[in-house]
Amino acid sequence: MVELQERTVETVQATAVDAARRATAALLCLGVSVIHVIDQGGIPGSKEPSYVGAGYYVLEIVGVLAALLLIQSSSVLGWLLSLGVAAGPIVGYILSRGPGLPDYSDDKGNWNEPLGVVSLIVEGFLLLLTLVPILTARRRTRASA
Repeated sequence: MVELQERTVETVQATAVDAARRATAALLCLGVSVIHVIDQGGIPGSKEPSYVGAGYYVLEIVGVLAALLLIQSSSVLGWLLSLGVAAGPIVGYILSRGPGLPDYSDDKGNWNEPLGVVSLIVEGFLLLLTLVPILTARRRTRASA
């Protein structure tokens, strides 16, 4: 009986940790989306060249979708989308401020722009948070194979 109670407590704790992790990741995904809506000047916003604007729209939509999936369950798809929401803008930040992007030099060398730095912090936390469930799911897949 004691062993069953211990397993039940462990299950409840694991469920609570999972729910907190998912809620935090969902909020961070929404934060990334909001930051990029602000950066593009609202909705519908304008970011030129058009491929950069399209990238913003895709990021914002995927950020909301990932948040909804994570609130609903601990699905691998939700975590993978969250990984993209975190990593995509980080790569974009480095490319746009470093070597630059085709027809886009607005942010080249602008490493300290406040909204960009806030975005990097939010994306960095989201990236770290997504690694645990993704790596855990990967280990489970390998173990069952």
